[in-house]
Amino acid sequence: MNNKPLIFREPMQVWIGFQAFLFPFLSLTTPSGIGFSSLLFLLSALCVPRKAWAVMGPYWEQIRWVVAAFWFQFALAVVAVMVRPEAGFDYLDKPSRMLLALSCMALVLLGRPSPSTLWWGVVAGSVAALPFVAWQRIVLQIERPGGFLNAITFGDLAMVLGLVALAAAIDYRHHTRKAVLAGVGALAGLAACMLTGTRGAWIALALAALLFLSYAQLLKSRKVRLLLAGSFTLVAAAFFVPATGMQERALQGVDDVQTWVDGGNVFTNVGTRLELWKGAAILIEQRPLFGLDRNTVRAEIRRLVEQGTLDPAILSLEHLHNDALQALATGGVFGLLAWIGILAAPFVFFARQMGRVGADAKSRFAPALAGMLVVLCYFSFGLTEVIFWSLKGSMFYALMVFLLMGFCLAAQPAREAKVEQRGN
Repeated sequence: MNNKPLIFREPMQVWIGFQAFLFPFLSLTTPSGIGFSSLLFLLSALCVPRKAWAVMGPYWEQIRWVVAAFWFQFALAVVAVMVRPEAGFDYLDKPSRMLLALSCMALVLLGRPSPSTLWWGVVAGSVAALPFVAWQRIVLQIERPGGFLNAITFGDLAMVLGLVALAAAIDYRHHTRKAVLAGVGALAGLAACMLTGTRGAWIALALAALLFLSYAQLLKSRKVRLLLAGSFTLVAAAFFVPATGMQERALQGVDDVQTWVDGGNVFTNVGTRLELWKGAAILIEQRPLFGLDRNTVRAEIRRLVEQGTLDPAILSLEHLHNDALQALATGGVFGLLAWIGILAAPFVFFARQMGRVGADAKSRFAPALAGMLVVLCYFSFGLTEVIFWSLKGSMFYALMVFLLMGFCLAAQPAREAKVEQRGN
């Protein structure tokens, strides 16, 4: 009776583990790695649809709000297409794909591969991304390199890989060699981010530091503390190295803000953002409940420019460079709730996993910590960028969140999950 699941699980375990490794490894070093991985997960789940659906049953109480958040985002997109046909069916593309990323969580629960498959994929992806972007920066003399992605998106995702690799190093804190290798991956990810010159990602480091401080009592290992201190010290030291350009870009940002406030040149990276946010505030005030479709937002921005309310320098930009403002302007209050939901629901899930006690607590700690770091990163990226504008950026988030949720839940025996379900 127990042999059938074992016979089924062994090849599935290898296959899902391979996919968990492949996804982060290919994300930054190939043009279609993220899309390929999402399709592979979905096709694998469609091969065993009943088993994939049934395996999530015992954990439904724990995952329902996360699933509901992604469903709400998709439902809102469906309503938007029905009400605003001019928006086009491509409006459904990102929300539907992000919702279908749920398949990778089901597969992790079904195959139960080791979390190390994901950790080594993250480390390999970080290490591979560094020479790639360094070659573009040093050899090709590209001022803002980004591989196959936009420089900002590449830098943001490299930061995520670096911080998740840091969580992997914490997971390996009792295995010196593995912890060192994971630490190298963390430093490679942070270095790759710095080479892109992406300033918005630096905010994520500050939030990550606060998160590590919040759970300092759980990080009792001296090796872990040295690793954390070394990582953040490296970034701080890099700020004072002229070749990295970090100090120059930081000072430039301060100067851009002052110039915009004084009514000077708007055509700067920060100045155009501030001007866009000014325009967004005007549009949100006009349609706070339902917002406008993306094409109308652009048309209204152009109209405000023609009226002289906004500077023409912002006309070349596709979006509002702030996730919350973009959600409000294009979806109103409901759009904002959808954006908050796909960030807050996973964060609460991972925070609860960190707080649960039991024999499996140690196994859940690193995936839960990594999940919180991913969410915090995307929140911080969204302060100065619409990270969810990019399909690759959106899919990377959904896949990483659902994979990490799967590894957290897989650490719990199904029997215990059912007990918790009845207790809730």
